[in-house]
Amino acid sequence: MTLRSHATGFDRRTLLTVPLLGAGAFAATAVLPGRAAAAPRRTEAVMPVGPSAPSRADRTLLRRWAKDTWRSLDAMTVRSTGLISDSIDASLTGHSRHTSPTNIGGSLWSALLARELRLITPGDARRRIAATLTSLETMERHEPSGMYVNWYDEADGTILRSWPGSGDPVVPFVSSVDMGWLGAALHVVAEADPSNRRRARRLADGMRWDVFFDRDVAAQPGQTVGGFWLEDPSREDAELLPLMNGIEGADVWYHSGHHYDTAVSEARMVTYLGILAGQIPAAAYFTTFRTFPPEWDWPETAPVGEWTEHEGVAVFEGAHTYRGMQVVPGWGGSMFEELMPDLFVPEAAWGPDSWGRNHALHVRAQREHGLDEAGYGYWGFSPSSDPHGGYREYGVDALGLNPTGYFSDAAGTDWRAGEPYPQGLDGVVTPHAAALALQYEPDAALENLSRIETELGAYGRGGFHDAVAVGTGVRAERHLSLDQSMIMGALGNVLLDGQLREWFATDEIEAALRPVLAQEVFNAHG
Repeated sequence: MTLRSHATGFDRRTLLTVPLLGAGAFAATAVLPGRAAAAPRRTEAVMPVGPSAPSRADRTLLRRWAKDTWRSLDAMTVRSTGLISDSIDASLTGHSRHTSPTNIGGSLWSALLARELRLITPGDARRRIAATLTSLETMERHEPSGMYVNWYDEADGTILRSWPGSGDPVVPFVSSVDMGWLGAALHVVAEADPSNRRRARRLADGMRWDVFFDRDVAAQPGQTVGGFWLEDPSREDAELLPLMNGIEGADVWYHSGHHYDTAVSEARMVTYLGILAGQIPAAAYFTTFRTFPPEWDWPETAPVGEWTEHEGVAVFEGAHTYRGMQVVPGWGGSMFEELMPDLFVPEAAWGPDSWGRNHALHVRAQREHGLDEAGYGYWGFSPSSDPHGGYREYGVDALGLNPTGYFSDAAGTDWRAGEPYPQGLDGVVTPHAAALALQYEPDAALENLSRIETELGAYGRGGFHDAVAVGTGVRAERHLSLDQSMIMGALGNVLLDGQLREWFATDEIEAALRPVLAQEVFNAHG
């Protein structure tokens, strides 16, 4: 069995056989009344600061944001199934008729945080979680691995085989990164909700993470694949293979040639869960690229660093130089690649010389890009709704390995190292990116979010709108449940002193992961 390794990672959404948002779904945009463009606003660069307890006034503001964010998550939830919609219009009406394991996981941890913030009662939280677990127990899944496919109808829990609205066919795909977030959420439920602990633990323990672990690649001992189709997708990049690592069951179609091969990736949660389960070796954490090797001459940015070894794996501890900083880049340079796993795993504490450096630097780099380099006046760049309709990947090009880039503006303007950054672009910021930054630059992130609400008007009854183009003022007046659950997780960690991390990072998980993270020193500083 051979799955070809590749040096060009991918976002999970490239695996979809149809768009994340169906044709025409939530395509309407809004322009701020009475304003043509947001005036650029520059600030002096400041060094990142560590987490600090918010003031009483700040706590009041953060709690209001959490309350409104929960309102949109609640509106997206189908009470009879406990399953949450993928998205909803800012009017908070209707259901999208599609959901994913990531969305379901986000609804679980959001309900627990809503309980702790006293937005719902403990009894309400238990009932909501129980309804979700009941659906998960009965939903069709890939039985040999215990993994769920990427799209279901939240109204009844059935697998989607045609896309709502368009009728385009959907071939059931089991996504590794999607399953990582559902797996993380089940661990949190098992720790935080005694009444549902046994059921959550049973579902989590039934998941075989090595179904995604390809040992037959050049990067030994192996890497995580994007996932597999249950049926022939009729694609050139699909390869009919037996299930990985001796798992018994019918052959499936693996997404050939594609591996999550960058360290700064949301997919590292899959590696964490596999290590915890004893199904993926700890050395796999080190087989992903910090940067591409220095001998590769095709990347846009030449890395700086040196070779070392961890767990028997040769690792090039590289970084990209950006605005006087050395930052370990992600695939696209987006905030959620860097910081979403950090909602659960205390990476900065367990890896003080790796993530403890890089998380703060990535936040600083995003802030400086938005305020100083591009002159947008606002910052926070991550995949989100496109204000002009559909879905787009946004990021800071300099912080990504992707040769074609994730860009920070609506037009997708390319940039190359050493060139001056174009001015006057219509930057697109997403509030969930700024919310993830709250624990690393609390004052700057809170000010940024406040101005996105009050100056750009990207806010409504359900909390922050998903994205806004700051120059033209065009808003994506909708909510994605994934992005709202990231906001909820970030606000919960700030208001509740790291509660989400405390639930996830049990003694067992710390014993499995902390020694791995602790041994590495990133070539990151600034």
